[in-house]
Amino acid sequence: MALLEMREAAFRRGGQSIVQPITLALDEGAQFAFACADERAAALAALMAAGLLAPTSGCVFVAAFDPRIQPVQVKRVAGYVPHEALPGDFDSFTQYIEFRAALWGLPRAQSIVRARALLAHLDGVHEAFAHPLVGALLAEPRLLVLDRPQAAYAAQIRTVARGCAIFSTHASARDAERFAEVAVPA
Repeated sequence: MALLEMREAAFRRGGQSIVQPITLALDEGAQFAFACADERAAALAALMAAGLLAPTSGCVFVAAFDPRIQPVQVKRVAGYVPHEALPGDFDSFTQYIEFRAALWGLPRAQSIVRARALLAHLDGVHEAFAHPLVGALLAEPRLLVLDRPQAAYAAQIRTVARGCAIFSTHASARDAERFAEVAVPA
């Protein structure tokens, strides 16, 4: 059974087609870089894959759960990292992690230790991406959905994701190929 299954999942607003139908099955531990027509389509495709936006046609299943009727179960499986994180009212990384730990009902001290260990593997990754990535991985999701990550970060993302299935969206086929081509460290 696929961890992420999209069946002709598409998104339209008004009469305009924004995300063309997507059909794919992503298994546990697999990685898929999806090329979109533009940044808006990439952002919406990522939201659909994470179960945060319902497609206007077709369907999406995350670990066989339908996000429209089983959103809590989907949120226990999928971690989502937006292209541009919303600014938070956090004075420090630790405060952000404490918030995320409380959100998931995770032990505070263990979460801080885990977060710092993950962050150590993201040396050189800009904190605007690294912090939300660590926050998404804190609850140990089985599926990691990334909206337009930089190809330069691909190896580090794979290292910290440790076996998560990864679905990433990109604003061009070239960006998707570059993200997929980055070698996984031994």
